[in-house]
Amino acid sequence: MTDKREYRMEELAREAGITVRTLRFYRERKLLAPPRREGRIAWYDDHHLARLRTIAALLERGHTLNGIAELADALDHGRDVADLLGVGGPTEEEPVRLTPEELAARFEGQVTPENLAAALDLGYLGTDGDEIVHISRRLLDVSAALVREGIPLADVLAAGARVREHADALAEIFTEVLLRHGKQADLPRLRPLARSVVEAELSLALDRRLRERSDRRP
Repeated sequence: MTDKREYRMEELAREAGITVRTLRFYRERKLLAPPRREGRIAWYDDHHLARLRTIAALLERGHTLNGIAELADALDHGRDVADLLGVGGPTEEEPVRLTPEELAARFEGQVTPENLAAALDLGYLGTDGDEIVHISRRLLDVSAALVREGIPLADVLAAGARVREHADALAEIFTEVLLRHGKQADLPRLRPLARSVVEAELSLALDRRLRERSDRRP
């Protein structure tokens, strides 16, 4: 196992490609966690270096220091990935690990403190050290695709919250039916069948809605 590396202030600034003065400024703005103190010496580690590199990447993408501070605060108060995924973890959805700058690149200009907080509250995102974990690659890819189509991320997240309520109700219906007939052991095998019913019904519902909207047009 590799020992955790530690840096003095001058070493950390050099590794991050910034000046000591800038590092002090970031520390004063509380963009960095406090260093470990050993007498009068402040020791920084790789978590501090990762945060500095994230700050640099976000600044390059047009984020302000105030915005970065708010993003950092939201992440620092986000749920740990262990709480997000639970003991067993998702059975079908694949979690995705991202750095904060990679997340910002997926949703160019729309990873605001408000949107980040909404995604954390929904349980889409969790934190694991300096990494962010999205609970579902499919949801991440679809959300990014919708944003590229011109739908604001805030609206995508709001829709996700509403869909979550209906999805929980649908899951309860199928779980109740299967348990009523003693099929608990078969839940993993029958799960794709339940999902297929929901997908087909959603497709039919979209057909109906589109026809209704088309009929209303003058």
